[in-house]
Amino acid sequence: MEKQTFFLRNEQVRRNLIDAITSLPTDPSKPIEIEVSPPKRSLSQNRKMWPLLHDLAEQVSWFGKKYDEDDWKDLITALVAKMKKQEQRTAPGIGGGVVMFGQRTSKMRVAQMVEVIEAIYWFGTEQGVRFSEESRQRIEWAQRWGENNRKTS
Repeated sequence: MEKQTFFLRNEQVRRNLIDAITSLPTDPSKPIEIEVSPPKRSLSQNRKMWPLLHDLAEQVSWFGKKYDEDDWKDLITALVAKMKKQEQRTAPGIGGGVVMFGQRTSKMRVAQMVEVIEAIYWFGTEQGVRFSEESRQRIEWAQRWGENNRKTS
């Protein structure tokens, strides 16, 4: 059996999904897993995040050190996890130090990515970052998306 993904957008997709489910075999010894979830973050959201991280990397020294975009992504996703009271795991590094297991933005849902983008904007503003025009446009998009989704939730 091949994995199938349905994006529930209209009644036709709903009917196709129902047909697919009713045609599945049932076997107590080999159950089929069906997962219903909101969509993962979009490529558009991912493209919106990177200019913001670039602005942080260019303009912010954190405890006397400059970090690149990937490091800032780890710092910001850890901030969001802490604010949401999500578990943050660490382990002693194999060669010393401490390793923090971060969140993968590629596995985040759309709403989670909005939180990451908003956290970048908040932190950057607190640090006096002057966001580039590209970043500002992307921030406005994220804010509009968040406002629209809070109203419909």
